[in-house]
Amino acid sequence: MRLERARFQARDAWFAALYGAPERKLACAEDVLAAMDAAGVDRTVLLGFPWRDPAICALHNDYLIECVQRYPDRLIGFAIVAPAGTGAAQELARSLDAGLRGCGEVGPDGQGFRLDSAHDLGPLAEVLMAYGRPLLTHCSEPLGHAYAGKGTVWPQQVVAAAGHFPDLRIIAAHWGGGLPFYELMPEVAAACGNVYYDTAASTYLYRFDIFRQVVALVGAERVLWGTDYPLLGQARFLARTRAAGLAPAALAAVLGGNAARLLGLDPPAAGG
Repeated sequence: MRLERARFQARDAWFAALYGAPERKLACAEDVLAAMDAAGVDRTVLLGFPWRDPAICALHNDYLIECVQRYPDRLIGFAIVAPAGTGAAQELARSLDAGLRGCGEVGPDGQGFRLDSAHDLGPLAEVLMAYGRPLLTHCSEPLGHAYAGKGTVWPQQVVAAAGHFPDLRIIAAHWGGGLPFYELMPEVAAACGNVYYDTAASTYLYRFDIFRQVVALVGAERVLWGTDYPLLGQARFLARTRAAGLAPAALAAVLGGNAARLLGLDPPAAGG
């Protein structure tokens, strides 16, 4: 896909919007491994792009399955499916059976479905709950600056999805578009017990105080470290995370302990 960028831009408007400029970085598995080695990262979760075409999703999943099989001790894969297309549940089950460990990153704006619709999300949710695997969704803030791919998956949609499927473990990317702060409301906190927050792209969205603030609000056990590589490099982001003022136990949980528990993996080595 990296070598055929123009062809995939022509087939997917959301991909073209995010990666139309040639300076926008794309990465293959070997690029990820090199970044991991440079940063001292043991394992990385690979996420597929939220394609609208089910055929491209299947192609991407085949590549992710191959990557995980080639580097089983380093790479973990999530399947990508098109909820508004045909055969999404079947493709998700196929990918999970082949060794992928979740679904995402889904992007409702680009893929043409509603995260807060039980009808739209139901087929995927049923498969994921049956397999005990999480869903990772793009999220964005209803306020703040505009950026390519921001979209309109706002906190209230995540809360609605969690309400429709309380047993579904949802990973709300990019700090859930600010959803942790709404967990100061008791009814929101009660609805979000199975919602996790990843830290991807923090540098572009929030001051790094957000690590301490969100851990104080929802607990360290529901925060998952992610960078949005290759948008952000792993080494610098990891250094900034370690300097964010978290207690050692909370830092260890965020840097790998939580992901290991959520995905059924062996716990990471001491030190993250």
